[in-house]
Amino acid sequence: MGRDFELPMEATVGATPEEVWEAISTGPGIDSWFMGRTEVAGGVVRTAFGGFALPPSRVTDAEPGRHLAHSSDKGDDGRFVAYEFMIEGRERGSTLVRMVTSGFLPGDDWHDEFEAMSKGLEMYFATLVEYLGHFAGRAATPVTEFGPPVTDWPAAWERLYAAIGGVPEVGARVEVNGVEGVVYHRNSQTVGLRSGTAMYRFLQGFGGSMIASHLLFEGGEDQGARWRAWLEELYAG
Repeated sequence: MGRDFELPMEATVGATPEEVWEAISTGPGIDSWFMGRTEVAGGVVRTAFGGFALPPSRVTDAEPGRHLAHSSDKGDDGRFVAYEFMIEGRERGSTLVRMVTSGFLPGDDWHDEFEAMSKGLEMYFATLVEYLGHFAGRAATPVTEFGPPVTDWPAAWERLYAAIGGVPEVGARVEVNGVEGVVYHRNSQTVGLRSGTAMYRFLQGFGGSMIASHLLFEGGEDQGARWRAWLEELYAG
């Protein structure tokens, strides 16, 4: 068993096609909205997230400022993930960005993985849109920290929301671990907020722990210990 999937998303952003291209086709650009650290070299996109390496994704088409596609190789079980970006310039320096993620998930338990992937991709695309609207042209330092193992996800989210003053609505101003920001995205497995110098994201790790996946436009990776300690305190006991 298994499932083919396709997840299309699109938005009009206040950035030029050139700025969008930089964000989706270069390592520093992808670092500033996606997951972990990414390197683009020799027609291959390589991403590492919290010490885990994703399968290499080979560029299959690249038309600067207009179209980019890359895909992992198919595994023995048929698994692969492909990304396609279409860019169309609009009036007054804005751009229509369309991202389509497709592939195949093997196994009888594909549904849980698909849900986690789709919720995560919603957050990553929302982060791309937020990045292009507020930080275009700047490079972020990704910070990825994992909290203790979670066995009760509804309770885990209740603790996180309690720490930021309740279940937030998009557009609400909140504070978490001494940081103030505006919520730019929330779904059942992720939440993201933007300050003037960073984007702070929390996501439900597939079968694991709450993950802090932050993007810092000032400061550096030395902030990781602070967020790891915060997660450990939040989920202690």
